[in-house]
Amino acid sequence: MVEEIFFWRGSSNSNPFQQFQNHSNLILLLSGPPTSGKTSLLFQFAFNVASSSSSLHSNSSYPNVVFICNRNRLDSKPPFLSQGIDPSSNVFQRIQMKYMNDDEDIRKYFAAFHLYDTLPDAVVIDDFGDFFDNKVCQQRYANSRGRDLAMIKSLALCHNAINYANQKGSCMLLLSDTHAHQGDSPRLHFIYKKWIHTTFTIKEDDISGSFILKGKSHSRTDNTGTGSIKAAKYSIALQYLVFDGLVNDQVE
Repeated sequence: MVEEIFFWRGSSNSNPFQQFQNHSNLILLLSGPPTSGKTSLLFQFAFNVASSSSSLHSNSSYPNVVFICNRNRLDSKPPFLSQGIDPSSNVFQRIQMKYMNDDEDIRKYFAAFHLYDTLPDAVVIDDFGDFFDNKVCQQRYANSRGRDLAMIKSLALCHNAINYANQKGSCMLLLSDTHAHQGDSPRLHFIYKKWIHTTFTIKEDDISGSFILKGKSHSRTDNTGTGSIKAAKYSIALQYLVFDGLVNDQVE
């Protein structure tokens, strides 16, 4: 289902996000190297959620998806969408851009989740790890591992907020992080694994400019086993996010 979640396959009566609605923890992670199109994949995810939700909320004016990011970073590297999407589509009205500067802004947003009159179907945070400045976090907590503490505190708050939202309806949280992909911090992997239900991992293909995206569930009841799974191959060409088909990939 990776291709239906992150790529545009045209209008469909099916909802690819229903597979997540039976899980108590709906926090997902997209991990990949720099310049692998993570922001484009996140924005396409947001568009797909808003498209799937539009029939349910056709008379509502509130956003179906909240997209959290750093404004300067987004302006310098805007996301690309799949070819065939109408730039004037009213689906974009259901995506609210929310610009934040640091981890405190993120915590303030989720701490007030229970006060909102309406809750989104999904929240997306681009470059989650970059909101946590190592020096600032160390000074705030007077601890050399202040950044780890700040991330744990934020993820716990996110978890509580998403659980609260799912008591009233259905809400997913998708984060992206480059640092989790680099493998230079085993503690970061341990932190994420505690709070994340599913990780989507990007790796570079043998062909330059082409990437492979696959998903892995961390649910204790998900006995995926070993062998091959279907992964999505994609590229970014002519300012479009291009889905190049499904490929077999090994389960790790």
